[in-house]
Amino acid sequence: MSAWIDGRAVAQEAAVAAAAALLAGARSPVLAGLCAEAASVQAAFDLARAIGASLDPAAGSALYADLGALASGGAMTTTPAEARGRADVVLALGAAPWASDVLSDLAAEGPVRGRAAGRPRTLLALGAPGDGAVQHIAYPAGEAGLPAAIGLLRGLVGGRIAGPHPLADLAVRLREALYGVIVYDPAETGALGAEMLTGLVKDLNEITRCFALPLGDPHQGRAVAQVAAWSTGQGPRTGFGRGYPEHDPWRFDAERQAAAGEVDAALWLASLPAPLPAWTRTVPTVALLGAPKGDEARVVIGVGVPGEAFGAALWHPRRAVIAWHDAGAPRPEPEPAAAILADLRARLAASPAPQPERTPC
Repeated sequence: MSAWIDGRAVAQEAAVAAAAALLAGARSPVLAGLCAEAASVQAAFDLARAIGASLDPAAGSALYADLGALASGGAMTTTPAEARGRADVVLALGAAPWASDVLSDLAAEGPVRGRAAGRPRTLLALGAPGDGAVQHIAYPAGEAGLPAAIGLLRGLVGGRIAGPHPLADLAVRLREALYGVIVYDPAETGALGAEMLTGLVKDLNEITRCFALPLGDPHQGRAVAQVAAWSTGQGPRTGFGRGYPEHDPWRFDAERQAAAGEVDAALWLASLPAPLPAWTRTVPTVALLGAPKGDEARVVIGVGVPGEAFGAALWHPRRAVIAWHDAGAPRPEPEPAAAILADLRARLAASPAPQPERTPC
C-alpha cells in the first residue's frame, strides 16, 4: 500500500479524496516542504493559487539568508564551472564547504582560463580547520563567530581597519588574487554573514576580481526559488489568500504561522528526503512523501522519487542549475507528486460564481 489515513492503509483514491476534503474545509492552508522536482513544485504553486494557500519551502531559512542580502543590494556571484576554470584563490567560509563536492573539485586542479591560467590555486579557510587531506591555509574566526569575522575581514580589505591582525594576511591574499572565489553556505553564515560577504565581494571588485559562490541546500531550495520567480515574480514564501501573490518572508513562514494559529491545514510535499517539522503535528496535515511509513500525518500518500522512479528536473549542485536527471529504476507506480497535486487541484477547483442578472435599461 502507498496511502494511509490516520495510520490505516487505504486505497490511494480514498486518501486523495480525504486530502481534498481536508484542504477544502480549510480557511487558511499552507503548502510546505516543496522538496521535489521542478514539475511538482510548479504544481504546488498552481494548487496554492487555486485554493488561496501560502507556500514555504523546507529550505526557507537558508534561502532567505541569501535572498535578503540580494534584495537589499544585489550580489556578485559565480558558478562552480567558472570557479574551477578561473579561480587562483578560493576562500571557504565555515565548515559546510568542506563537506561539499565543490571544494574537492577545486582542489583537484588549477585555473585553466583567464589571467590566472597556469597559476597554482590557493585554498584558504576561515572559521573551520578544513579538510586535512586537502592542502590549505586556515584562519580562525575568533570568539565572535563567523559573521563577525567576515565583517572584520571586509574592514581589513577596505583599509578601514589598520595595524597587525590575525586576518591581515588573509585580506592581503584576497586583494592580490587575480580571480578570487568565496565559497559559503547561507544556512551557516546566516543573514548577517551573507550581508557582510556581499559587501566584502563588492569591495574586492574595486581592487581585483572576486565572486561569491553560495552552496545549495539539500532540499531543492535553489530550484524552488527559480520556480517561485517564474511563477510569481517573487520569492518562495508567498501567499495567495487575497487572490494574487503576496511575498512576505516573515508573514508566510509556516512555522510562525502554525505557532500563531494562522493556518488550519497543511500539505507537506517531500518527494525527496525532508523530515516533517514538529509544527505539522499541531495542524491537520496531508503528506506527499517519497519514502512514507504511513504515520507521518493525518493523510499520507506515497509518491514516486524523482530521478529514481522517473526522470525529472532537479537542482544540480555541481552545475548550479536545474538539470534533467534520468530515472535510475523507472516504474509507473507510485505516481509523481505532480499528478497527485493536479488531481487535488481539479477536485478543489471552485465552480464559476453565478453572474448577477442584468436589468434591461
